[in-house]
Amino acid sequence: MNARVVYLGEAEQVPVRDDKELELEIVKNLHKRCVEIDKRLSLALEAFPSDLQELLNQYMDKKIDGETLKSYMVHWPPERWQEYEPILSYCCENGIHLVACGTPLKILRTVQAEGISGLTKAERKLYAPPAGSGFISGFNSISRRYSVDSTPNLSFPFGPSSYLSAQARVVDEYTMSQIILQNVLDGGATGMLIVVTGASHVTYGSRGTGVPARISRKMQKKNQVVILLDPERQFIRSEGEVPVADFLWYSAARPCSRNCFDRVEIARVMNAAGQRRDALPQDLQKGIDLGLVSPEVLQNFFDLEKYPLLSELTHRFQGFRERLLADPKFLHRLAIEEAISVTTTLLAQYQKRKENFFQEIDYVITDTVRGSVVDFFTVWLPAPTLSFLSYADDMNAPDTLIGLLGSIPDNAFQKNPVGTNWNLSHRVASVVFGGLKLAGVGFVSSIGAVASSNSLFAVRKFLSPAIIADQQIARSPILKTAVVYACFLGISANLRYQIIAGVVEHRISDQFSSQTFLVNMLSFVARTINSYWGTQQWIDLARSTGLQVRKTETPELPTLDSPDHAAILCNETEEASIEEIKSE
Repeated sequence: MNARVVYLGEAEQVPVRDDKELELEIVKNLHKRCVEIDKRLSLALEAFPSDLQELLNQYMDKKIDGETLKSYMVHWPPERWQEYEPILSYCCENGIHLVACGTPLKILRTVQAEGISGLTKAERKLYAPPAGSGFISGFNSISRRYSVDSTPNLSFPFGPSSYLSAQARVVDEYTMSQIILQNVLDGGATGMLIVVTGASHVTYGSRGTGVPARISRKMQKKNQVVILLDPERQFIRSEGEVPVADFLWYSAARPCSRNCFDRVEIARVMNAAGQRRDALPQDLQKGIDLGLVSPEVLQNFFDLEKYPLLSELTHRFQGFRERLLADPKFLHRLAIEEAISVTTTLLAQYQKRKENFFQEIDYVITDTVRGSVVDFFTVWLPAPTLSFLSYADDMNAPDTLIGLLGSIPDNAFQKNPVGTNWNLSHRVASVVFGGLKLAGVGFVSSIGAVASSNSLFAVRKFLSPAIIADQQIARSPILKTAVVYACFLGISANLRYQIIAGVVEHRISDQFSSQTFLVNMLSFVARTINSYWGTQQWIDLARSTGLQVRKTETPELPTLDSPDHAAILCNETEEASIEEIKSE
């Protein structure tokens, strides 16, 4: 409120309609405060060339209406007028003086094509800085600044057009600065002028090379305030740079995608942990550069480093790091699932094999390992993740397959992390894609179980041919079993584990995060019930597809001379009965 000039720097290369709504809200609030202290308020718009000032005056005096004014903006696309109309109407109704501060199109196009030398003497006097006023130094400073900032949307291309573009830019900023200075003088010692312009014209304020820097030569620095609107859209904030503005305005209504977290707070967390940015994993460094890493996430990472095993996992394996950052209790969930799986499998195997348990320990180990591997993936794949590299890939290549897959959450019920806005389509795609991954695990594990069982059978037949000859083994079709098991994991297991990982352990448990015992018990109970229910579903599916024979039925066993007797599948008839025992 103490400033004479307030700059609202809006996105240029990727215009956002929300910026216009935000500008209107800022104008309304400043106007309300100015009325209270009897302060005159004016609004300067770069979008209106200065040669249209008389039309704006007529519009303010209500001598022409909005449609007439619109007819003069032939160089605007239709939707642009719709964006400006609300703020123009508000200013007209509330007596806020409108100022056209843009460079006339004829002048700008002449300089872009021929340079300042293409202007007439009279035009140069009005729109070009006087000789010796710092034009060349300003141009060099602009070129250096853009090359250092690595800002692709603001850098000038090499070649003759680069110098012409720089001249056009300087003419544009000089014109604005002259109009702004004149209106500040007209507004008196207490007036306020709001300037709506592109962010690149006002970045770094009086320390830069844009409009505020030119005006600072004739006005005290404290009388100018620069506000950048949603700067994460503009790709202009860099680590360690001179303050880019006085204020950075973030809209809570729109998901933030860049530089959303306070760099000072990030630095404080790193200093407290005695860490340097270069020592962090690459994805965390990228996330900090993009402004996606919150102080809380960074603190969680440093807390994990206190434990040797967790520190090794988080540094060496990106998958573990992404899951542990999203859910620090991920290993607890995995341990609970594996404990339930191994315990129930071993008990069921012992009850089934009884006195042959240790004699057939190789089969027991094969079944247990396969179950552990499958359970590992049923916990791993649907688990929520916090990935910064996938977001960066999505920004760089949004239309590629990697970009599309990177935009899908790993869990359908995962909360939106910073920079993302998952809708219903993304979450449905997460269920489908997760189901395909689990189906692949089920198919491969089933084929693997067949291969290992056949190998064990061949070894046993070689070592003890007499014992094997007395055994009658029912063999289930290999491909059919693999397909059925893949469908079971892709549909039933996928949906159940999506709900457990996303709803029970991600959303509900977050509400009781301070009560560790309660959270672990909730996870244990949910996974135990899920294991029982999943076993029952598999038994029903196996029976309905003919993979399992009921106890009341007598399966037809192949004879010893049958070629099917030479190979064995993990004995599906036996395996299904083991599943029954596990459920009991």
